[in-house]
Amino acid sequence: MKFFKPFYIQPRFFYAGIGIVVLFALSYFIPILFNVAQLSILVLILLFILDFLIVFLGKNKIEAKRILPDKFSNGDKNQINLEINNNYPYSIYLEIIDEIPEQFQVRDFKIKETILSRKTKTIQYDLKPTERGEYYFGNLNVYASSVLNIVAKRFTFENGAMVPTYPSFKQLKKFELLNINKNSLEYGLKKVRRLGHSMEFEQIKDYVLGDDLRTINWKATAKKNQLMVNQFQDEKSQPVYSIIDKGRIMKMPFNGLSLLDYAINASLVISNVVLKKHDKAGMLSFSKRINNIVVAQRRSSQMQLILEALYNVKTDFFESDFSRLYASIKRHITQRSLILMYTNFETLDGLERQLPYLKAISKSHMLVVIFFKNTELNSLINNKAETIEQVYNKVIAEKFAFEKRLIVNELKKYGIHSILTTPEHLTIDTINKYLEIKARGLL
Repeated sequence: MKFFKPFYIQPRFFYAGIGIVVLFALSYFIPILFNVAQLSILVLILLFILDFLIVFLGKNKIEAKRILPDKFSNGDKNQINLEINNNYPYSIYLEIIDEIPEQFQVRDFKIKETILSRKTKTIQYDLKPTERGEYYFGNLNVYASSVLNIVAKRFTFENGAMVPTYPSFKQLKKFELLNINKNSLEYGLKKVRRLGHSMEFEQIKDYVLGDDLRTINWKATAKKNQLMVNQFQDEKSQPVYSIIDKGRIMKMPFNGLSLLDYAINASLVISNVVLKKHDKAGMLSFSKRINNIVVAQRRSSQMQLILEALYNVKTDFFESDFSRLYASIKRHITQRSLILMYTNFETLDGLERQLPYLKAISKSHMLVVIFFKNTELNSLINNKAETIEQVYNKVIAEKFAFEKRLIVNELKKYGIHSILTTPEHLTIDTINKYLEIKARGLL
C-alpha cells in the first residue's frame, strides 16, 4: 500500500479510455473500428506500463525545498522560493502544490514547470499577508510525470514551517533616507520652511556671508571689533509617542488591511524616522485598557522593542476608553511630548464625546489626532444620481464627508493639530506632519 500511495493516474489516461469506449460504440455501425479499438487498448496498456517504469524507477529522483524569509511584512508582497532539482536522465514535467497558510484562503494554488535533465530550477511566487500573527505552511507536494503524462509520482517535502508576520518593516527601507532630497520628494515627502531658531545655544562664531543678520551678537562684535553671530543647534531628544486606538472604530477594512494595521505600519515607520532625527520614540495602544507601552527612548534596541510591541498588539475591538488613556498619559508621560494619536471619528458627535479628554491631553503635550477619510463614500458622491434612492444615498454620503471636515475645524479651534488622510497616504502624511512640527519648532 505504501508503494501505491505516491501513484497517480493522470487525466490523459482517462481521456484516452473515453476515446476507446467511443470507438467501441461506433464499431457497432462501422465494424472495422472494432479492431482499431482493440489495438488502442493494447497500445494504452503498453504506454501505461512504459510511463510507470520511466517515472517510478529509482529513488530521490526529485529533490525540493522551500526557502522562507525569517518573517513576513504585513501588507507587502513577500517572496517565497522553491528550489527543485531534477535527477532524472530526461526532462520532467512538474505540478507543484504548496500548502500555503490558511489565512490566505487559497484552495487552487498550483504551479506547472518543466525541468531539464540533471538541472536545478528556482521557482518564485509572492504572498501578501493582511494580518499579523503566525503563518503555518504545510507540505510541499511535487507531482512528476514524463512526456507521456499518463501516470505521475508524488514527492512530498517540508513537513510544515511557521513564519511570523510583523508590521510592514519593508516600508522602513523606502523611507530610510529622510534628509529632504530629490529621492525623498518622489515618495511625497515635502520640504518645510524653517520659521525660527531653536533656543538651544551652541557657540559664538565669526560672521560669514550667508549667516542670518538677526543672530548677530552685538556685545561680542564690539569686544572683538568684528562681526560675531550666535549659532544655535536643533533641539534633539524630544519624546515622540505613537498612540494607537485599537477599538471597534479601527476595525474598518481597506484593501484587505484594517485601519488598525495601517496605523501599526505607519507607527513603525514614523518611529524609525524619529530615531533618525535624533529624537526619542515610544508607543502605546489602548481600547478598554492601556497595553503595549514602550517608553520613549533613543537607544540601539529601541526599534526592535517597538517592532515587537506592534507585532503583539491584540484587540477584541471594544469601545475605546479615552478617559483611561488620559489618566495613563498623565501618569506615565511626564515630559512634554509630541503625541501622534491614530484613531477615527465618523461623526461630529463621536468627536464631542471624546473632546474633553483630547483637550486635556493637549494642555500638557503637542497632540496630533490622525483619522481617516471614508474613501468608500467617494464613489457615491462622484456618481450621478438617477433614482430617489441614489439621491438619498448621495446626500448622506456628502453629509458624512462634510462632517469629517467639520471635525478638523473643531480640533483646530482648540489648538489640536489633526491629519485627515486616506489609509494609503497615512505614512507619508504622518511623516510630513512630524517634519513640519520639527521645522517650525512647535514642540
